[in-house]
Amino acid sequence: MEQRVILITGCSSGIGYHAAHALAARGWRVFAACRRAADCDRLRAEGLETLRIDYTDEASIHSAVAELSAATGGRLDALFNNGAHATPGAVEDLPTDALRAIFEANFFGWHSLSRAVIPLMRAQGHGRIVQCSSVLGFAGLKWRGAYVATKFALEGLSDVMRLEMRDANIDVVLIEPGPITSRLRENAIAHFERWIDWEASPRAEQYRTRLRKRLYESAGRDRFELPPEAVTRKLIHAIEARRPRPRYYVTFPTHLIGLLRRALSTRMLDRLLGRV
Repeated sequence: MEQRVILITGCSSGIGYHAAHALAARGWRVFAACRRAADCDRLRAEGLETLRIDYTDEASIHSAVAELSAATGGRLDALFNNGAHATPGAVEDLPTDALRAIFEANFFGWHSLSRAVIPLMRAQGHGRIVQCSSVLGFAGLKWRGAYVATKFALEGLSDVMRLEMRDANIDVVLIEPGPITSRLRENAIAHFERWIDWEASPRAEQYRTRLRKRLYESAGRDRFELPPEAVTRKLIHAIEARRPRPRYYVTFPTHLIGLLRRALSTRMLDRLLGRV
C-alpha cells in the first residue's frame, strides 16, 4: 500500500507537535508545518519533513503546497489545520484591527490553505480536511471574544464545506477540544499587550484582579486539562476511519457544554457560563 500523506500545521509545540510525531510513528508520511524557520529546522533534526507555513502570509501557503506536491507526486490524503492564537480582552476593549489580525491567523489562512490543497485531493479522488476547532466554537466565554469569533466562523464554514465536498469524496471534520496542555495562554500575552489598553478600560479593576492574574500567574494545569495526545487519538480516527464523524468532542467540558446547549435555554446557559 502506498504511504499515506498528511500535512499538519502549527507543529512547533502542543497539539501539532504531538500529532506529527505520533502519525509518523504510525507510518504516515508527515509534513509538519511551522510558522518560524527555526522551528522547522528543529523538527527536521528530529526526523520530520517540514514546511514553513505562516497563515498570515499567503505566499508561504502556496509555496508550501507546491513543495509538498512536488515531493509526493501530488498526493495528499489529509490536512490537519491547527495552530491558532488568542487575544484576550473584553469585546468593548478590542480594537477592530485586533479582530482583523486574529481572523487572518485563525480563519482566513485556514481557508486559504484548504483551498490550496483541495485540487490535489480532487485529482486523486479523495481526501480529509480536519479542522482543530474548540469548545469555544459553539459556546462563548467572557474575555475570549476574539478567539470565540474565529472559532464560530470556522465551524460555520466547515459545516458548509462538509456539505459541498461530499460529491468530491472529501470529508471535512471538526475536532472540538476543551482545555489541552499547550502554550496558548503563554502566547496570548503578547497579543494582549499589543492590543488591549486595559488601564483605560472601565473594567480596569476586573483586568487587574482577574484576567491579568490568569494570564501572568501560572496556577498549574486546569482541572479538566488533558495532554495533546487526547486530540491525536481523535485525529487518528478522523483520518483513518472509513466513515469519520463530522465532529469529535475532546475533554469533559466540551461534552458537558454540548449537553447543556441542547438541554437549557440560552438564558439559563448564560447564567452558568457567566460564572466561569
